[in-house]
Amino acid sequence: MAKVKLTIIESRCRSGFHRKGQEFIIDETLCPPICMELWSYAYPYVWVLVNGGTLDDGDTKSKSFDIICPDEGRVHLHGEVIEED
Repeated sequence: MAKVKLTIIESRCRSGFHRKGQEFIIDETLCPPICMELWSYAYPYVWVLVNGGTLDDGDTKSKSFDIICPDEGRVHLHGEVIEED
């Protein structure tokens, strides 16, 4: 299994839960301490990367992704593979 690093790139989190620069490493334990709304968006991408897949990125394939929070885009999250088995 690969390891994926999630990084909060920007945060205007309504509850103050997320801060810019926070990082989380995901491996077999697939539930980092991020809010459910943001995790529900990130989870499908993380699942693909942790299991060795790649993501479509226009005309290329990628081992990373960027998403924004469904709560008015208040939090920006970057995910990337940092280690593969």
